[in-house]
Amino acid sequence: MKEMSKEILFSRDAIQKRVQELAGQISGDYAGGELVVIGILKGAFIFMADLVREIGIPCKIDFVRVASYGASSESSGKVVMTKDIETSIKGRDILIVEDIVDTGLTLQYLVDWLKERNPHSLKICVFLDKRKRRKVSFEADYVGFTIDDGFVVGYGLDFNEQYRFFPDVYVIEQ
Repeated sequence: MKEMSKEILFSRDAIQKRVQELAGQISGDYAGGELVVIGILKGAFIFMADLVREIGIPCKIDFVRVASYGASSESSGKVVMTKDIETSIKGRDILIVEDIVDTGLTLQYLVDWLKERNPHSLKICVFLDKRKRRKVSFEADYVGFTIDDGFVVGYGLDFNEQYRFFPDVYVIEQ
């Protein structure tokens, strides 16, 4: 691993508190129902696991894998689907869980793609929202934290498959 400079952005305690707040809001919005929660691999897996454990209604779980970064810190702008969902979502309430929305291209692609399968409803929950970098008009329904520009790692977020294991979120410079 290369040496890097890192500064804590969100502590594990702040993250846990915010996840509980989001889960409460989602549970209230879908009270009496059942959700199909679709996580976007790989970055969202930790956030999604914590969120689902806090949501107070039944949830079915599935995953997709899409890529737009490769080994770079900048989005390529080209979205590639590498793993499809295995659950039928027709007529179901869907919650997409993502680690970070940056340009908005990946999530817009995924939302459009899933809407073709005729869900009853489709909402987005993102852990981090980096609004300054949007290339398309895109708003998540549930947002953990809004951040300025900067490259972040930890709590599932990586740089070139490294640093996902950090329990806190850091801004890094290499």
